[in-house]
Amino acid sequence: MLRLQPATPSAALWRDRETYGDRLIFHTGAWLDFVAEAQRAEPVLATVHDGDEVVGHFTGLVSRRFGLRILGSPMAGWTTSYQGFCLRPGVSRRSALEALMPFAFGVLGCAHVEIRDRFAAESDLDGLGLRWSAAPTAVIDLSRDEGALFAAMAPACRRNIRKAAKSGVTIEEAHDDPEFAAEFYDQLRDVFAKQNLVPTYSIERVRSLIRHLGPPGRLLLLRARDPGGRCIATAVLPWYHRTMYFWGGASYRPDQHLRPNEALIWHALRWAAERGVTEFDFVGGNAYKQKYGTTEVPVPWARRSRSPLVAGLRDAAREAFALRQRAVARLTRAS
Repeated sequence: MLRLQPATPSAALWRDRETYGDRLIFHTGAWLDFVAEAQRAEPVLATVHDGDEVVGHFTGLVSRRFGLRILGSPMAGWTTSYQGFCLRPGVSRRSALEALMPFAFGVLGCAHVEIRDRFAAESDLDGLGLRWSAAPTAVIDLSRDEGALFAAMAPACRRNIRKAAKSGVTIEEAHDDPEFAAEFYDQLRDVFAKQNLVPTYSIERVRSLIRHLGPPGRLLLLRARDPGGRCIATAVLPWYHRTMYFWGGASYRPDQHLRPNEALIWHALRWAAERGVTEFDFVGGNAYKQKYGTTEVPVPWARRSRSPLVAGLRDAAREAFALRQRAVARLTRAS
């Protein structure tokens, strides 16, 4: 049987984590620092043991809600796609998940745990007392050559990329640019306004991400400019190891006829492929992403509570957040 043991951050620990083929940017120290700052949460690192041998690592953070300790790996709303485990080949993810339960509720003293492991399947969760929801993501295989990537897109998407170029839309990379977060967030507000909503996070979340992921060189920031040089769209794209992630993208509605969003994605795909990245993850399965030639990958989001009362509090908190978001949007429109 596997067991989890708390681990103290050290240079040796981070070096060992770098040897795992299934490691993600969400397992790194820079990402943990970002989430810890944004959520006022405490990072949790653990080693996975099979007898005396270390066969994996667990990553998560503990926060407090309603006075209770909650382990998120990750939690919804953290703008963090996955966490969970890094495991040696052949090590059972189901066994690792089973070992997580006594660690979360016993060692850490948590009342609730949530986990979304990029490589877990629903069959790994069955029989462990977990509830889960389907949370598929859409990915693009970047190991193909540029011609094959472009050909895999829907004809309308290819036309839009060409239209952006013919219309004079240019893409540039933002480096150490203090204005980028404000540009992105202003466009994000416009995106949410279309649905009579407001963004689910503040501009400080964007600044924090740039502050923590920018210096290690793990963040591609792109802006699209119209022929007059005005910024009309932006994209925030963390990347690490084999994968680039679509953390956020936004554009002004009046300028969308120039197709800057498609131009941004096309630039990002080529940029990542040139650096040996083999997968682009949209971190969600919305239908509009299919035009880029994506493949849907199921990634269940699982949770377990110590008691039905705690599970009810968690569900009530999600509903309250949605109601608050709609109320703030109405107040913003009225002001």
